[in-house]
Amino acid sequence: MTSPVNPDEPDSPINPGKVVWSGENPGIYLKDAQGEWQALASYFRVVTSPFGPGAGMLVLGAPRRAAGWPDAPNFCLSTSEPMMRWLVKDFVSQFASFRGMDGLAAMTYLAADSTRTDGDGRFHQETVGGAGVVARMRWDGLSSPFAVDVPRAMSATGKHQMVSVFVEAESASIQVNDQALPGQVIERDFLGRRMRTAFLAFSETWIEPAAR
Repeated sequence: MTSPVNPDEPDSPINPGKVVWSGENPGIYLKDAQGEWQALASYFRVVTSPFGPGAGMLVLGAPRRAAGWPDAPNFCLSTSEPMMRWLVKDFVSQFASFRGMDGLAAMTYLAADSTRTDGDGRFHQETVGGAGVVARMRWDGLSSPFAVDVPRAMSATGKHQMVSVFVEAESASIQVNDQALPGQVIERDFLGRRMRTAFLAFSETWIEPAAR
């Protein structure tokens, strides 16, 4: 794994790389019985980025359909459209489950006027509303948290180190205007272990490694 210690200062705990963005990025990815993705959702609560802070929820209720809201449940509802467009272009489009999905390029960007977080340690829920849409992601049956330090070669972009704290969920749902999107949580190989496709990702930070 990549060490956060500055190799030029052996006793320094400071990572010499550039922090690109930091915040939270939980996700829910749902498949059908035939193994096809039915719904993909990713939530961002960003505290620092080139576009400042912001929050947004990206929902692909028809991942392979090249259409946006309201023709298809493909949209991004956020407090900062420039930030979300940047995250989609440079990061989400390279996440394995989203890569090559026609709905990602076609989705509609909507302005959010409310965000809400709920949870008690057994469940977690994020709700974003605006433009006549209320989108909700809920995770139930939360596991114990574990930390990851993902080196550049293993990260989704292949360009960044990523550190985060993950919490898996036994079950999860994505709702759009109180209508649940189809699909079920599955297990997949991820970061060298089996991991459910419903997870919380806290303290997530993407770092551009320092030049050697």
